[in-house]
Amino acid sequence: MGFVMRTEVAKKETVKHQWFLVDAENIVLGRLATRIANVLRGKHKPVYTPSVDTGDFVVVINAEKITLTGNKLADKVYYSHSGFPGGIKSSNAGELLAKKPEELIRKAVKGMLPRNKLARQMLKKLKVYTGGAHPHDAQQPAQLSI
Repeated sequence: MGFVMRTEVAKKETVKHQWFLVDAENIVLGRLATRIANVLRGKHKPVYTPSVDTGDFVVVINAEKITLTGNKLADKVYYSHSGFPGGIKSSNAGELLAKKPEELIRKAVKGMLPRNKLARQMLKKLKVYTGGAHPHDAQQPAQLSI
């Protein structure tokens, strides 16, 4: 018999999670979100397995300084519903950026992850902060280029 190639399948116990730091200042929201989603899923690693959380932790700072192209600050609308009749609320991207810039980035990244339990677990590894300070210095996050 000849040479047999085997596909490595990552296991939850053997995956090592790293920490990355992203400075969101003057970066377009969509480009930032796609790069973060790929790192959270682990697609940048050779051991990527869709059914296992092989992704890394991502810390985003300066969330209030992101940019949106075109008229998206005024035109892009986000909806939320309280669950009660007539409980739908809407706000545009400009309002959300002024009130909760962390939520704007979190929603953009969440939309780029699959809709399953694994994605909810991956989203917990995203830490978004306004301003340049963050409490994750002990993890020694590496700089992630966008």
